[in-house]
Amino acid sequence: MLRIRRARDRGHFDHGWLKTYHTFSFADYFDPANMGFQSLRVMNEDWVAPGQGFGMHPHRDMEIVTYVLEGELEHRDSLGNGEVLRPGEFQRMTAGTGIRHSEFNPSKSDPVHLYQIWLLPRAKGLPPGYEQRQIPAAERDGRLRLVASPDGAEGSLTIQQDARIYLGNLHEGQQLTQLLNPEGHGWLQVLRGSMTLGGDALHAGDGVTIINEASLLLKADAASEVMLFKLA
Repeated sequence: MLRIRRARDRGHFDHGWLKTYHTFSFADYFDPANMGFQSLRVMNEDWVAPGQGFGMHPHRDMEIVTYVLEGELEHRDSLGNGEVLRPGEFQRMTAGTGIRHSEFNPSKSDPVHLYQIWLLPRAKGLPPGYEQRQIPAAERDGRLRLVASPDGAEGSLTIQQDARIYLGNLHEGQQLTQLLNPEGHGWLQVLRGSMTLGGDALHAGDGVTIINEASLLLKADAASEVMLFKLA
């Protein structure tokens, strides 16, 4: 079964310095019909203005994955990490027993466009941790490349949950078949471009709930970037 969550139906807030879209309930956006899916709890698409960002704040018991599409994001946390996240780079933060962090756009002229994703961890009270990884464009060109997994397979980030995240860039006109667990769950998020899935047109910002499907057939109607989640 496939169920589409259209980009236009997401929660949206314009705070001036932050333009944000929430696929699932988050902060001041409450939608009882969209509280998350399986272990996937948050799917936020953000544009942060130059010189602005999220000040130091705490989290607990959550796996937080951040991916930058355009611009740069400067990260600092209470573990002593300080990194700049650039397009094509993933960040994984295990909040566990508690972590404080800030995310800031260091540019004086350009916004940063990013996705922030939260997954419920496999257990509460895990040690906090941080990891950042560059995923070369050549490794996700025309295919779905594993970028996060429970065991860090294929050079992916290690997340504390039975979930696997894939990232791919598809060429206009390309068709791609992805095998799935027919008894499992998944989520497809269109980051850029447009494509067809099961006869339905998908556009940037659209998401798809996947239940008990043996495979997906994606056809890119334009150059596109997608993220696929295989969930228990």
